[in-house]
Amino acid sequence: MADTPIHPATDSGASAAARPAPPRASPFPPIRQVGAKAPLRWLAAGAADLRRAPLPGMFYGACFALMGWLIWFVFRHAYEYTSALTAGFLLVGPFVCAGLYDISRRLQRGETVTLAPTLSAWRSNLGAFSLFALMLTIVMLIWARASLVTFALFFSSGMPNLSNFLARVVSPEHWDFILIYFAVGGLFASIVFAISVVSVPMMLDRGTDSVVAALTSVRALFENFGPLLLWAFLIVAVIGLGFATLFVGLIIAVPIIGHATWHAYQELVGPQPD
Repeated sequence: MADTPIHPATDSGASAAARPAPPRASPFPPIRQVGAKAPLRWLAAGAADLRRAPLPGMFYGACFALMGWLIWFVFRHAYEYTSALTAGFLLVGPFVCAGLYDISRRLQRGETVTLAPTLSAWRSNLGAFSLFALMLTIVMLIWARASLVTFALFFSSGMPNLSNFLARVVSPEHWDFILIYFAVGGLFASIVFAISVVSVPMMLDRGTDSVVAALTSVRALFENFGPLLLWAFLIVAVIGLGFATLFVGLIIAVPIIGHATWHAYQELVGPQPD
């Protein structure tokens, strides 16, 4: 009886089926490790970008100064809502600063920088920016509600007048109110910082979706916890100085922080794998 011939096409098809499919590329880029002094280097680079393109950068700083004056105006009439406005001021910062990131990107490419194109930089990745803005808005609304609940717990007879409120805030006898109020605020601020360290520059630069960008930001924070803790402290200190000057200092402080955030992203996030 003759041997059954083996058909090469059938054999090669079986071999191809047996081979595993090539691994799918991860959407997450690698995270670089940075030194403890990296945040100082980012600040210096941010100040250098502001010197190279002062007018567009200070325009965004002036916008934040106007927001600060709005907060002060509301404080005079409804100070219990000031914390919510302040939270909104800080929460939408990464989104509004997209124009500053675009300025730094253009400077890095050697392009001429004008204000008009940076105002619509977010349009290059509209879906991701919209979803990220929604995420920040939800956090802001939750914080606003938590702030009012904290007031209600400690002022059960109704919202206090301005003098009673300031007396309770500055008095060491009311440490429980101070501790809980700032602990709740610090929790929400930490969440926002964790998801926005590098996410907005990444969405602008690479067209990444908001979920991947936010998760990459969280990874960058945990893999460089010490340097980024210092970076958070520097952000609070620089912006705090802007507040202390009746918001005028924000015209300079905000663009420096915004440009520095771009350089932080460039140093922390590695190239996207093929």
